[in-house]
Amino acid sequence: MIKKILIANRGEIAVRIARACAEMGVRSVAVHSEADRFALHVKRADEAHSLGDDPLSGYLNPRKLVNLAVETGCDALHPGYGFLSENAELARICAARGITFIGPSAEVIARMGDKTEARKAMLAAGVPCTPGSAGNLANLDEALADAKRIGYPVMLKATSGGGGRGIRRCDNAEELKHNFPRVISEASKAFGSAEVFLEKCIVGPKHIEVQILADRFGNCVHLFERDCSIQRRNQKLIEIAPSPQLTEAQREKVGELAVRAAKAVGYQNAGTVEFLLQGDELYFMEMNTRVQVEHTISEEITGIDIVREQIRIASGLPLSVKQEDIRHRGFALQFRINAEDPKNNFLPSFGKVTRYYAPGGPGVRTDTAIYTGYNIPPYYDSMCLKLIVWALTWEEALNRGLRALDDMRLQGVRTTAPYYQEILRNADFRSGQFDTRFVESHPELTEYSIKRNPNHLAIAIATAIAAHAGL
Repeated sequence: MIKKILIANRGEIAVRIARACAEMGVRSVAVHSEADRFALHVKRADEAHSLGDDPLSGYLNPRKLVNLAVETGCDALHPGYGFLSENAELARICAARGITFIGPSAEVIARMGDKTEARKAMLAAGVPCTPGSAGNLANLDEALADAKRIGYPVMLKATSGGGGRGIRRCDNAEELKHNFPRVISEASKAFGSAEVFLEKCIVGPKHIEVQILADRFGNCVHLFERDCSIQRRNQKLIEIAPSPQLTEAQREKVGELAVRAAKAVGYQNAGTVEFLLQGDELYFMEMNTRVQVEHTISEEITGIDIVREQIRIASGLPLSVKQEDIRHRGFALQFRINAEDPKNNFLPSFGKVTRYYAPGGPGVRTDTAIYTGYNIPPYYDSMCLKLIVWALTWEEALNRGLRALDDMRLQGVRTTAPYYQEILRNADFRSGQFDTRFVESHPELTEYSIKRNPNHLAIAIATAIAAHAGL
């Protein structure tokens, strides 16, 4: 069994991993930049070590991270999500230094991180893919020829892209000519690769992804699906598990396809297979070779601790569950509470958190790294917490989400919380029938007025008095 883990990340996912370590009796080591000196993940781990003054370079330096793991006596490294979580070089360096990488092999990361190679692997395994270019595009002329063959609209994508970046929709040849150099530039800067490819644009699909777990003994299971259709500019905002839009037949089919995809590439550890659903047609989109931001809702509906399973798998243990033992119960929603102003085109709103009250009650979970007095730095992603709610029925889950969002008080920065309340009140959303066009087709939802609950003032005064009294 793994004894000590270096958490090569920051923020709420680092806190989440540290908590799993504490429950398993595994020691945890946090890393931090100078900007993160007072971050919560630093306080929650058993040890914490500085990566230097630069806010980003330390988190993005694989050799430095692995060297620190060796120096601190760690036998494993958990990459979390973002940063180097899907970096094959980090996995290779870990293997070379005798550090267990809590994730798939470097070879699988590289193969599935290359979108064209991933498509080839899925087609060979009989997993349906959207029509697209055969490989990476050599030049604009080849892109134009492929687009004419596939038919507009098309999606121009960075081969090594992820997180919604390096993607442009092109509705005609002129837009493709305009976007081709821009996507290459974005891909080069964000992913260190100028390679791009084309896919047919599936208009108005539902974005469905499946959480899988696989061990080294050939066991692979899925934890059902998540619906990530509520997104803005390819960035997910609200995630739901299971999808209220799928029939049982579709649910069974997408789960089977995800397991088939994972087995086809010899996958191990936790991963997510993402699909687009249009009508009854499912298309493979990509595979994320790491824990997802939204893993929480799969945990809520199945009762399975995904991070714990990751550590067990990396320790050489078999999965603790079999597919026939996994059931889903109720509905869970996750709200990415971002420090952004929806009324001002989602402009980032970094700064000091002057007051923070976490919501509670039955079926409410908060994963965060903020606290009252914490300064949200401008160098990282704007997400400051994840609010997760669970209930037995879809309607109860929506109402619980409204209540929890209203309970939460996060002052000092503007957030997306009131915008999510408007979404939860929307009749189209409440009907359980929506697709990836929902946000853009409902611009009126950003025109909310902030309604103040009179109890919030009483809560704020009581909290201030208690803090002053040292209670």
